[in-house]
Amino acid sequence: MIRTKRLVIKPLDDRDKNLLIEILRNEKVSASYLTPDITSNEAANKLFNRIKEVSYIPDRFARGIYIDNKLIGIINDTGIENGNVEIGYVIHPDHQNKGYATEALKAVIEKLFEQGYAAVSAGIFEDNIASRRVLEKCGFVLIDKTEDIEYQGKMHHCIYFEVRR
Repeated sequence: MIRTKRLVIKPLDDRDKNLLIEILRNEKVSASYLTPDITSNEAANKLFNRIKEVSYIPDRFARGIYIDNKLIGIINDTGIENGNVEIGYVIHPDHQNKGYATEALKAVIEKLFEQGYAAVSAGIFEDNIASRRVLEKCGFVLIDKTEDIEYQGKMHHCIYFEVRR
């Protein structure tokens, strides 16, 4: 468990299922946070159970972001390679523009460095200015890696940032 001034970052539990599914189904969230198409309750349950399970695996990173015991977002690894970890994060739109993503990300970076990672990276859609600002506030710098991704029927240019220990 990670505590910051306003947040608690910890593994998910069953009480978080409805809020996490609500976050991932949110149109604004799914526009920039890569989520599978959650078309049924069965798909929603499977996705929640997979994320919850990963949140308890010691060599993986998936955690809920909480205010007053209420889930407002998640932060998770999207890949681990050669001592580097790539992460993704999302805050429910009702809680955006309040510094929560920056606060959570700073704490998580510190924890990942404590766990021995040499670098933390993140990819964002090039037009996601808010996420770019969060990364830059957390010390990330733009690196020479890009990727074009088809998501929700559109091509998106993805740029990558990294922070090193």
